[in-house]
Amino acid sequence: MEILDILEFPDPRLRIKSEPVEEVTEALQNLAAEMAVTMYANSGIGLAAPQVNVHKRMMVIDTSKESEDLMVFVNPEIISRSGEMNTIEGCLSVPGLQAKVKRSKRINLKFTDIEGNDKTKTFHNMKSACIQHEMDHFDGKIIIDYIAS
Repeated sequence: MEILDILEFPDPRLRIKSEPVEEVTEALQNLAAEMAVTMYANSGIGLAAPQVNVHKRMMVIDTSKESEDLMVFVNPEIISRSGEMNTIEGCLSVPGLQAKVKRSKRINLKFTDIEGNDKTKTFHNMKSACIQHEMDHFDGKIIIDYIAS
């Protein structure tokens, strides 16, 4: 498995809007595996495809302390949200910076898994914040934007 290069701010490619994934293929599964290796190698808990210069709506996350809860989300869509929380977030594309961000505490997410199955699941707290953070990358938004606002 290859460790991929992560785009870093102010690289303008971080601002490119991502397209939906058309179908789950072996190439996409391989990309997800390489993204996971890259995320773990950089001590991250999430990585969106746009951060590795692939402008598709896919992300990997693992918020567990033991790196044993890898999740891959293809074309995720938040269908409902509730509650608010403030988080202190870092970003692999903005090394060394942390920002306070207001996020929804609970989200109900519709997505396709890496096997191509459509799912709906509820996430809370850190997983919720991590998913929302990675989804920001699909729209070209990064944590610098939260500081600026």
